Amino acid sequence: MLLTIDIGNTRIKCAVFENNMILYQDVFLKEEALKKIEKIFNDFPKISNSISSSVGNLDNDCFNLIKNNSDLMVVTPQTKLPFSNKYSTPLTLGIDRIVLMAGAAIQFPNKNCLVIDAGTCITYDFIDDENNYFGGAISPGINLRYNSLHNYTAKLPLLKKELPDFFIGNSTNESIHSGIINGVIHEIEGFASQYFHKYTDLTIILTGGDADFLAKRLKSTIFANSNFLIESLSLLFTYVQTEND
Repeated sequence: MLLTIDIGNTRIKCAVFENNMILYQDVFLKEEALKKIEKIFNDFPKISNSISSSVGNLDNDCFNLIKNNSDLMVVTPQTKLPFSNKYSTPLTLGIDRIVLMAGAAIQFPNKNCLVIDAGTCITYDFIDDENNYFGGAISPGINLRYNSLHNYTAKLPLLKKELPDFFIGNSTNESIHSGIINGVIHEIEGFASQYFHKYTDLTIILTGGDADFLAKRLKSTIFANSNFLIESLSLLFTYVQTEND
């Protein structure tokens, strides 16, 4: 069994795989990590390997727990990858973006792929049909936009995300929802249109914590898969193991 661990800015997503099938998954805050991961190892004693991607920090007790119970692979820019990295600053490329591109290269070999990860930030990453990764874009995620309007203005309230009923907001709250949610939707549609204009045979994958929320409103042909990153971790682990044999 394989334990995949995606360490985000605020939350951690874990999944247990057997033969590339998800047996269990959970999402929790960092402060819950030690108890949650300990329970996973207790519930699945056959876990022998683990793989981690990290954009945030995990305390030493958690890492020691994982290392003591499994053979841990930590994804780094030096990890053997199934694509050619053409990014001009490869050492600054986020590990989560690396993992997503690895998953795209393995699941959709020799295809033009745009992966949109709607999380704390919204990232856009492109790999071409020759498995070359060139880069993409980064913008604020939905919750960042709500927080920014509240923190950097004098009177705008902090709201929870909500799909607006109409694009013309007739109250302050409705105007905030319309501006943020419709703004994100138009942004994603705009990026998709740009890529489709240049690459007509394009596959687009939408993932991240807000993927399911946004997929309901997007008009473009987009595959929504909120598990794409943890699935990509499993695929990357198998790829590296095969390459090392």
